[in-house]
Amino acid sequence: MQYQQPSHLQAVVLDWAGTVVDFGSFAPTQIFVEAFAEFGVAVSLAEARGPMGMGKWDHIRTLCNEPEIAERYRAAFGRLPTDDDVTALYERFMPLQIEKIALHSALIPGALSTIDALRDKGLKIGSCSGYPAVVMEKVVELARQNGYVADHVVATDEVPNGRPHPAQALANVIALGISDVAACVKVDDTWPGILEGRSAGMWTVALTCSGNALGLTYDQFRDLPSDKLAEERARIIKMFEGSRPHYVIDTIVDLPAVIEDINARLARGETPQGC
Repeated sequence: MQYQQPSHLQAVVLDWAGTVVDFGSFAPTQIFVEAFAEFGVAVSLAEARGPMGMGKWDHIRTLCNEPEIAERYRAAFGRLPTDDDVTALYERFMPLQIEKIALHSALIPGALSTIDALRDKGLKIGSCSGYPAVVMEKVVELARQNGYVADHVVATDEVPNGRPHPAQALANVIALGISDVAACVKVDDTWPGILEGRSAGMWTVALTCSGNALGLTYDQFRDLPSDKLAEERARIIKMFEGSRPHYVIDTIVDLPAVIEDINARLARGETPQGC
């Protein structure tokens, strides 16, 4: 038997916050600021956004490894933060996150109609997130109330290693019965999420305007002057360079055109691993 390369896409694996819900990805970032503040350590919203896309314990560990934040922690506690300290922060973060997740649960404008259009093309809709299962349960229910139900959901603590490792994306491949990773697209607004898709052997699409990198509400995004928006796009595209996304678009609304282009490339014999 010979290997048969896929000739068309079978599934899209979507991130959640900043991709399908929560324009600007405010739910996780604001809670990091609040959790650190409860320990007497100041963390700015910009600092909190830095490692976005990772699992939340790893996100806090990464923040604590930042020299400036580590020094603030030392000033408050007389020592650098240990893994036990990170766990204490995480345990405070979690109830805050669960309590306030509904404040940032709105679907990104145009997401629902876009996903419906993808399904009309025969694509399955997988999903994964840096949220743990206890938070994802609430996120999924809030999305269901707003009309969005993914075909499969994988939380960061349901696999051995979260992003940027490929486990969550590959768990979707298995659950959805996809025949080849090259028939999948990973869509995300963070570099760990793009690396996840790359490492899984998928096509990858980075979002510049709806998520963590721009960090604006939908109305703020719409009101941004065109020259400032172009400047921000250039900054974000540069930020994504190291993760090597195959495509960069503003929001999920722009995804159908990318899907058509990937299908044409697959039909020509191209693969995501070769790009």
